[in-house]
Amino acid sequence: MATTGTADPALNKEYNNDSATHDHAPTNGAIPTQRAPYDYGGNPLAHLNTGESARFPAFGGEFQPGLYKPTTGRKFANPAPLGLSAFALTTFVLSLINVGTRDVAEPNIVVALAFGYGGLVQLLAGMWEMAVGNTFGATALSSYGGFWLSFAIVLTPGGFNIQDAYSATGSGKYDFANAFGFFLSGWFIFTTILLLCTLRSTVAFFLLFFFLDLAFLFLFLGYLYASDSGLNANLIKTGGYFGLFAAFMAWYNALAGIADDSNSFFVIPVAHFPWSEKGRERRGLKTERETV
Repeated sequence: MATTGTADPALNKEYNNDSATHDHAPTNGAIPTQRAPYDYGGNPLAHLNTGESARFPAFGGEFQPGLYKPTTGRKFANPAPLGLSAFALTTFVLSLINVGTRDVAEPNIVVALAFGYGGLVQLLAGMWEMAVGNTFGATALSSYGGFWLSFAIVLTPGGFNIQDAYSATGSGKYDFANAFGFFLSGWFIFTTILLLCTLRSTVAFFLLFFFLDLAFLFLFLGYLYASDSGLNANLIKTGGYFGLFAAFMAWYNALAGIADDSNSFFVIPVAHFPWSEKGRERRGLKTERETV
């Protein structure tokens, strides 16, 4: 059983048995009482694992946007904030370099972060997401962990000689820039796919993938439109700024997944979309499960 959730077992049971509405439905004809929007510790990004098939927020205790059957009796904590934090810090440092902060141009300092934190730790978080039965979280965190590992391999000085393998003269002088642009364009496509899976989740979670998608878009264009003077500085800098936005949104979502009534005096707002399950509940509309 997950460790997140309210300390009142009766309240959890009542919430899980009647997740489609905010109102308690009394059987004695009394006036129904209004339930709190969330009965699991006040944190909308955490929930108690009941073993029932249900739709949870796209980023949350399970980092899962769709219908799935959660595991029961698990011993794992929520690994999503760890993976998001690893992604955020590595992206933050690289993006500062991409925007030219304090005229730092070489991204090699990112190699250590990309191997150790953004790569290895995020990959482990993705594997733990898989262990708790979370397809979206496992796919996203493991993939971006792999991205940072492969990024570090490309940048490792003298280790793999990937960049040196490309011609730097004649007609092939843009080969590495074009090849790395291809690499980033694939990650843009992948991020777009994940972005589509967040449209029924929360605004905070959607913005993370939206900014990241734009970052990949401008970065791969910056490499593909390289010239004799180097990479397209304006496109790279624009991608860097969107990378910074994505990093801060990743930290924001990580904080929302960590903060609950056991360690925080406030709940981190994540703004559910009005057409999402939680959004429809808040407006008193029937959810899709109720209308089927």
